[in-house]
Amino acid sequence: MSSTIRPTPTAGDVPRTLANASLPPRVRHILEAVNELAGQTLTTSLNLALNEFERQLFKQADRARSSQHQSEHFAELQRLRQNRADVVPRYLAGLESSLARLREASEAEPAEEPAPDPLQYQRLTLVEDTDLDRDIVLREIGRRETQRSGTPLLLLGQRFGVLAGRPAFDAERLPIGPYALCRVLRDAGEALHMSLDSQLLLYRMFERQVMERYGELVERLNVLLTHEGVLPGLVYLPYRPRTQGQSRTRGAAAGSAGAVSQRPLTGWHGQARPSAWSGALMAGLAARQAPAGGGEAPPTDGTATTGEQGAPVAVAEMPEQAVFSALQGMLSDHRGGGGAPGTGAQAPGVILPLDAVVNVLGTMQALPTATRAPGRPRRTMDDLRQAMLARVRESHGPEAGLSQEHSDTFELLGMLYHEIGREVHEDAPAQDLLEKLQVPVVRAAVQDRSFFVRDQHPARELLNSVAESGATWLADDDADPQLVLRLEQAVDKVVEEYDGDETVFERANREVQEHYRTHAHKAEVSERRQVEAARGRDRLETAKRNATDAIAARLRGRKPPQFVQALLNQAWADVLTLTALRHGEESPEWREREEATERIVEITCAADAPSDPELAGQIDTALRQVGYHEDEASAIARRLSRSDDDESTSRTELTAKLKARARLGEGEHGEAKKVKLPPRTTDEQACYEHLRTLPFGTWFEFVFNQQGDVRRQRLSWYSPVTDNALFVNSRGHKVGEQSLDSLARLMAQGQARVVTEDKGRLIDRAWQATLRALRGLAGRPATGALGAAGA
Repeated sequence: MSSTIRPTPTAGDVPRTLANASLPPRVRHILEAVNELAGQTLTTSLNLALNEFERQLFKQADRARSSQHQSEHFAELQRLRQNRADVVPRYLAGLESSLARLREASEAEPAEEPAPDPLQYQRLTLVEDTDLDRDIVLREIGRRETQRSGTPLLLLGQRFGVLAGRPAFDAERLPIGPYALCRVLRDAGEALHMSLDSQLLLYRMFERQVMERYGELVERLNVLLTHEGVLPGLVYLPYRPRTQGQSRTRGAAAGSAGAVSQRPLTGWHGQARPSAWSGALMAGLAARQAPAGGGEAPPTDGTATTGEQGAPVAVAEMPEQAVFSALQGMLSDHRGGGGAPGTGAQAPGVILPLDAVVNVLGTMQALPTATRAPGRPRRTMDDLRQAMLARVRESHGPEAGLSQEHSDTFELLGMLYHEIGREVHEDAPAQDLLEKLQVPVVRAAVQDRSFFVRDQHPARELLNSVAESGATWLADDDADPQLVLRLEQAVDKVVEEYDGDETVFERANREVQEHYRTHAHKAEVSERRQVEAARGRDRLETAKRNATDAIAARLRGRKPPQFVQALLNQAWADVLTLTALRHGEESPEWREREEATERIVEITCAADAPSDPELAGQIDTALRQVGYHEDEASAIARRLSRSDDDESTSRTELTAKLKARARLGEGEHGEAKKVKLPPRTTDEQACYEHLRTLPFGTWFEFVFNQQGDVRRQRLSWYSPVTDNALFVNSRGHKVGEQSLDSLARLMAQGQARVVTEDKGRLIDRAWQATLRALRGLAGRPATGALGAAGA
């Protein structure tokens, strides 16, 4: 069953307020202050969200393509205006109810869920469709905000744990956490009595107006609780182990562990956090202007550069024209160093104005897409420029040409497209879709010089979604035909509708992202099943180890007959393993089995010890529970409960049966013997220690051939006890298991590397590669294994 956003108990239960909650006086006083602060902050944001929601509904009605759709949108708008006054009070009441139940959470968690309704065999579904859609959107909002809030949210969970008198709350259980706010929104939104599409639109407005300010609310709540004396002075400092010989100033693990300052990528396919393009550009400009002699490397976040007087200048404060001019300077230096061919051409006699360029591109965009013949090379940006100039010169004369700015735009897009194409499968449908998008993307970049500067430009976001559908790091079984169909529809819509309004790209990409979110939800469900299975196997292996250790402890210094040792280490070990799995090692059943083990060793080691019928019966019963046949169980029980040989059953016959029998938890072919590997080297040990600090969900790239091609796999779970690690693909399907030790050895050899957030998205990697080419650094080797991984 999938995890869902469960409704907050309100109308169905006794209404909860802080006044009637069963709380200590001091806790009630603090929660009332929390509720008052949250209410003041959220009321304004909620009203802004409702205002924006109303405007969006009106805009949809205004843009409706038929009178029926328009009337439906106006009906939704009317319902909003009728019921809007109930939303904010209901939301605040739900939030107060969540706070009032703070100390009930620990008691409510182990309670059994109510019995399910009788099955309706006419229509069987796992969950209601509308509930599933709403759950997906709300969980994604909560997940994104959890990632953004970071450390302050972690500290707030610690402080609420003190108020509740229990361990710290995680983001999903925190009464005023992002998931709780989304649950309350779902309940409050029911007051509007609106359709599913309208509710989903409301959720998006809620994220934009309310959740964007949630981080500020968390900070203020931490300050409030600090003043109230709840863990004053609490701070969080992540522990990063330092290996011998590691630099204290940089704090990076040696070898392939490399610089760990970049956060590992944990989002599902298509959900990587976008990086700052302007920041990468500023870092590139700083590297270009830095002296060749070295010195400290420029900051990679790019949040600031240096002005004329040495004062920091924020990127956001620099005019877009100035930043684009700096980018043109890099391009000019690149040409001077033997860059793009044909740059020595004379300036055109007639420079085309922007309107003429846009009109010609619009004409080319309206032409039907030609089917590419097999073996014909794909159209490049330079081919598109030449075709556009040929059309222009038919009407403006042979001397007509592009301005320097527009020529540079074509050249930059050509370099970017080239880098994108290197990371997309040659025969993937994404290649055809990228070619279809060339003309709309050129129009967007020509009309808006911030295309290369602004973070998260809508045209680039759609370009990334298309490219990642055919990325080289995806295996054949990662292909998603439904995603390809959705992308084809989105690209066709852009080609048909784009005429300078970037919201066309935004709408198209939003539809694709909805599919990605649905895909991620399914992958999470599949991954959870794989993790539970892996945990079960890990518990079995741990139980086997404990059973072996328990037998070895009783045999220390004593040597029963070899045949008895074989029975102990196989048949009786299975009994101990099952007991540990079912009851645990602190249970009376386990202690009883340990006493029986001690008794077996005593009897079988003594020369003339009498048989023990009671012990024989206990062994017989235990072996049958493990699955031994009645005759086999009786024969083994007789042999383990007496000191002399039992001739009623042949030892050879019993040995043959044991060898033919699969051990508990083993397959038909048994378990493969583990090869003892040499001790880890210094680099391998550094990688191993770094691995144990990574969160579940970290993505890795594995080199799978001599050409250096990679496949991405997700580290879904690993056991700190057995070191077993589970890997799944982008669909949440298991693709392999290995130990952290073997993974560390692969990392040290450069055959595996962690994918960091700044290298997570294909278009961001392509942009950074473009900047490296402009700086003339594309041919230089990166320092360190992780540096090479990011290159």
